[in-house]
Amino acid sequence: MHDDQEPPLELTHELVPLHVIAEGRALPADHEYSRTALVTALEYSSAAARTLTPEARKVLHLVSNGLLSVAEVAGRTELPLGITRMLIQHLVELGLVFVRPPTPRAVSHDRALLQAVIDGLEKKTLGA
Repeated sequence: MHDDQEPPLELTHELVPLHVIAEGRALPADHEYSRTALVTALEYSSAAARTLTPEARKVLHLVSNGLLSVAEVAGRTELPLGITRMLIQHLVELGLVFVRPPTPRAVSHDRALLQAVIDGLEKKTLGA
């Protein structure tokens, strides 16, 4: 018996080409899965998760406790944004995650109108 057994091959090693991680998938269209799109996990079975690559499993785990932007997922997995978008697309196709468009910016309101509403509410509360 040899004590010098080689360690198992780690597919997430930095020397593994990214096309291996992407499993030959094409990059999604630019308008899909923007950097600020929000990703969250749906209810999934552990059987479905066992068939995933380690990278896809990591993405699924990251988004299982709430919403993360696509950019945050890429940063936390230390994978390029394009590869992250491919993994998210695969998880969407499997029905394991949901991607929501980014929240639009709030519309600025007329401060004078808001102040008038507050003043009116204060008068009503004090007068009652």
